Amino acid sequence: MTSDLRYPIGEFTAGEAISPADRSYWIDQLRALPGQIREAVHNLSDEQLDTPYRPGGWTVRQVVHHLADSHMNALLRIKLALTESEPVIKPYEEALWAELVDSTSPTPEVSLKMLDGIHSRMALLLRNLKEEDWKRAYVHPVNGKTTLDRHLGLYAWHGRHHLAHITSLSRRMDW
Repeated sequence: MTSDLRYPIGEFTAGEAISPADRSYWIDQLRALPGQIREAVHNLSDEQLDTPYRPGGWTVRQVVHHLADSHMNALLRIKLALTESEPVIKPYEEALWAELVDSTSPTPEVSLKMLDGIHSRMALLLRNLKEEDWKRAYVHPVNGKTTLDRHLGLYAWHGRHHLAHITSLSRRMDW
């Protein structure tokens, strides 16, 4: 943990060589994330859910709904990379999505149910990839080529990153 409220677990870094053990660990992290998020928010009031995790940041509620939006896109990117030759993916305006009513008003459970399904399917798909599949990639118009190896590491980090936003706020606020 760091004192940087934007990056409480630090920024994402990926090693050069990603091993099968790394992949298995990251898939386990993805599989566990919905339950960890559910545990982190289960006793929070609406006022607490509507508290930003940092000044100028999203509320806890928006963070949970963002995870569903983002990881839904992550699953689609995996499927595109597996079925097309280095497809160019369409980015989305995550900050604007976070302002839509489906990110600012529903109970977190709506997105936690989505995450349960998304992560179950993602884990099943990823656990059954062949070694050569991990080098398949998609192309992000801004970030460039991303292999499935890097993609997995990024989204495992992404889940932990936002979980830490919620849990570190809860600790700071003594909830």
